[in-house]
Amino acid sequence: MSGHHPFAPGLSHAFTISIVLSKPYWVKPGVRGDTRAAIYAAEGVVEGPRLNGRVVPMSGGDFPLSRPNGVIDFDARYLLEADDGAIIYMENRGYRWARSEEIAEKMRRNEPVEFGDYYMRVTPRFDAPAGPHEWLSQHVFVGVAEKIPGANRIHYFMVE
Repeated sequence: MSGHHPFAPGLSHAFTISIVLSKPYWVKPGVRGDTRAAIYAAEGVVEGPRLNGRVVPMSGGDFPLSRPNGVIDFDARYLLEADDGAIIYMENRGYRWARSEEIAEKMRRNEPVEFGDYYMRVTPRFDAPAGPHEWLSQHVFVGVAEKIPGANRIHYFMVE
């Protein structure tokens, strides 16, 4: 059975963040069998139809939990600075996993992989100042991420 659900949300591209990551720091082995990391947001660029600016260097980062089954549970928090100087707090949660052990091993070695070889999706939340950027704090977003060696590029879509 196929068809469009009458309440299915629409998505519109709001912006893309290209972020350069610092070297990872590892807490391993973890006492629960998983591994925690700290990877800082070294720098980045925000570009799109709804928001442009930069990632504030070293304003935060990702503290992912790598599960024994290969799923990475993201917990990222950092600041964005819009072109008009507004500072926006961003919190990002999501998951990444490879579609095969071979691809997972390539990703662990920070080697390039094809977009279809892995799943990497995030759901951000924003604390934005009142004014032209408050729409960020009034909508739900979904991010589709590209894993690039030493970096991430995440395309954010606003749920209509």
